[in-house]
Amino acid sequence: MNRRRALQLLAALGTTGLVAGCGSDSENTRPGSPIKIGLIVPGSGPNKAIGDEIANGFQLFLNLNDQQLGGHPATLVTAEEGETAKSGQAAVDKLLKEGVLALTGVVSSTVMFGIRDAVEQARVPLIGSNASPVSLQSVVYIWRTSYVLSEPGEALGNYLRQTLDASSRIAVFAPQTTNSRDVIEGFRRGYEQGGRRISTPVYTADLPNPSKRAYSAALRNALARKPDAVFCHFTGAAAVSFIKQLYDEGYEGPIYAPGFLTEGSVLDQLDDGEGGALRKQIERYGIETSLNYSADLNNSANRVFASAYRKTHNATPTTYAMASYDAAQVLDKAIRLVGADPTPQQVNLALGKIGQIDSPRGAWQFNQPRTPQQKWYLRRVQLDGRLLANVVVTELATLG
Repeated sequence: MNRRRALQLLAALGTTGLVAGCGSDSENTRPGSPIKIGLIVPGSGPNKAIGDEIANGFQLFLNLNDQQLGGHPATLVTAEEGETAKSGQAAVDKLLKEGVLALTGVVSSTVMFGIRDAVEQARVPLIGSNASPVSLQSVVYIWRTSYVLSEPGEALGNYLRQTLDASSRIAVFAPQTTNSRDVIEGFRRGYEQGGRRISTPVYTADLPNPSKRAYSAALRNALARKPDAVFCHFTGAAAVSFIKQLYDEGYEGPIYAPGFLTEGSVLDQLDDGEGGALRKQIERYGIETSLNYSADLNNSANRVFASAYRKTHNATPTTYAMASYDAAQVLDKAIRLVGADPTPQQVNLALGKIGQIDSPRGAWQFNQPRTPQQKWYLRRVQLDGRLLANVVVTELATLG
């Protein structure tokens, strides 16, 4: 690494001793031909916040690497994902006309399914950084740096099977979506062993912005059976509303969920400050989640990533931003393996040869289905200074 590069990173991170964990040696060789990468994310609607995180994560990698991938000057071309297969197809068509070398992003499982055939037929690799339903199988050009949706539930189910009494009653809540069924199926696989069973899941309407009493009736009926614990799968505004209504209905017990429940701005909206009733309930009864990433992980790659993300966006990075940062990182490795004048097909072949990734989540590698073999962590919501935060408690499992 030359002096100019080191100074750039030190200035960007405002710290020392972290530079070695980031970047490539592309500045020591003559840049290759310019390339374009297509980013598919929603610019509006209920998934916009995740889309913004994905865009931020990929762009951060470019910022820390002289706007290059694999030694080639890289331009990120964005297309609107929307919420349907039709809008996703339009995004793919637009980016293919732009002559992109690879695609990345995609928040919605509906969109991912909708564009699957188009991506495979175009023979242009897609590095998905969020949507990864269980049934998306037998693909050649679709890779994912996120997770398979059954995995967070399976990791947490294994943990609860070992820590809860066999007689414990677990109430399960989730919106009526394909994603929820994948999550709950994973939870069943992890928990329902040795005669253990969970209750029949309570599926609610899929509401991006639920009212203050949207879940009250379902909660009242389920809580009448006096569960010892609650397992749920909600995100964003729905997560905030569900947790508030759960406590409003008198629930006094622990909450367990995939980490999406408390990811992003959710904790900011739940935290009513020192002495607040909601904070007291969270601290007393506990919310624990399973996820493949936490911003407080203590490894060199995460110290670089999390520090640079906070400095750039004045916010804590999420799993969505991290997975997109890693999407850029795997493309960087694959394009470097190809060398000069890379083609989409060459990059796709190289993706299978990149080996282990030094990621903010910890080291991982692609498995045969083209998803990460990675660690899952147990996180607990607790005070970190004066604010509620997701704090890593322990490693749960390596899945994939």
